[in-house]
Amino acid sequence: MAYVVTEACIKCKYMDCVEVCPVDCFYEGENMVVINPSECIDCGVCEPECPAEAILPDTEGGLDKWMELNATLSATWPNITMKGATPEDADSHKGEEGKFDKYFSDKPGDA
Repeated sequence: MAYVVTEACIKCKYMDCVEVCPVDCFYEGENMVVINPSECIDCGVCEPECPAEAILPDTEGGLDKWMELNATLSATWPNITMKGATPEDADSHKGEEGKFDKYFSDKPGDA
């Protein structure tokens, strides 16, 4: 089992979750982060730290797309172990619907 970063992270990328992860399983993209499911130890400390409520346990239904995306992107994006700068417009995108279709980028972050 593992935790999964979902659409709610896109354009928010608060990264509070990164600071508390005991196994450093977060990877940074241009406008979101993902979790490497093979490195995640299912401790759950990241979930309550996410202001966008973008992190969910993989036991919740309907997350197949996001589980696959987290696994694929964490294999190519840079690993991050410290919180980076939150985008200036993050709060304006919090809770926004349809962010994947509007903003998703598979480009790696600057880590």
